[in-house]
Amino acid sequence: MAAKIIDGKKVAASIRLECKARVASLRERTGVVPGLAVILVGDNPASALYVGNKVKACAEAGIRSFRRQFPADIDADTLIATIESLNHDPTVHGILVQLPLPEHIDMRRVLKTIDVAKDVDGFHLYNVGGLVVGDTIFPPCTPYGVVRLLEYENIPVEGRNVVVVGASNIVGKPMALMLMQREATVSICHAKTRDLAQFTILADILVVAAGKPNLILPQMVRSGAVVIDVGINRLPDGRIVGDVDFEGVRQKAAYITPVPGGVGPMTVTMLLFNTITSAERTAGIASRAVVKEEVLLEPEG
Repeated sequence: MAAKIIDGKKVAASIRLECKARVASLRERTGVVPGLAVILVGDNPASALYVGNKVKACAEAGIRSFRRQFPADIDADTLIATIESLNHDPTVHGILVQLPLPEHIDMRRVLKTIDVAKDVDGFHLYNVGGLVVGDTIFPPCTPYGVVRLLEYENIPVEGRNVVVVGASNIVGKPMALMLMQREATVSICHAKTRDLAQFTILADILVVAAGKPNLILPQMVRSGAVVIDVGINRLPDGRIVGDVDFEGVRQKAAYITPVPGGVGPMTVTMLLFNTITSAERTAGIASRAVVKEEVLLEPEG
């Protein structure tokens, strides 16, 4: 029996309705309208597309967006000064710097400049480090989206063997930490892992974020596994595919995410979610959704 396809578009749409209702409630109760500042450096077509999608999603949810675009040769000090100005702007509740940045700009310095309380992408050193002890302010959007997909499908994580393929700071490492917080047994594989299949075949939940099409083949997946494909790859013929052989693996897995339409829609959605959470905190309001997440991330005693 083929795997159940986890419809990321459907789950994202449900959460966005929740986001829209939270924005309306916040505005009615306090007059505060959540604001997201998006910084784009250079003219990378993919980055411009991603920023455009984020701005559009903000408008649909009722979030005010502030787009700041700079040429690729901008000096780092000017970019830093812009971020510092946004840090002090009370109408801005979230700041996002679209990556990648030009090579002459120190990405770590830029991300470190963002106010932790406005780091809705979850890339600040404090937020990443906070995942280790369970007190991060904002979880990174893509791993957070994966967690919400698992919750939506009522897929248990506690006590499960989880294998994360890909050890990036944006997806792989925070994904592993978030699942460990939920008491999964987690292994992380990466480009130097020998005999990848000996790890993936043991996974109850397999999360793949390696950026390599068809990396995961059916023989590498145990029957009944949950397969979450975070990869996005453009093939020479123009097709967008993930890291998993979708048609082959879906014949063995219990659940699987498609590409596109799986994890992708959740990333922007959780960005909206985090931005609204920031605005609510600024206004002194803790929604039920926020309280739930703080409980989930509470460190073990």
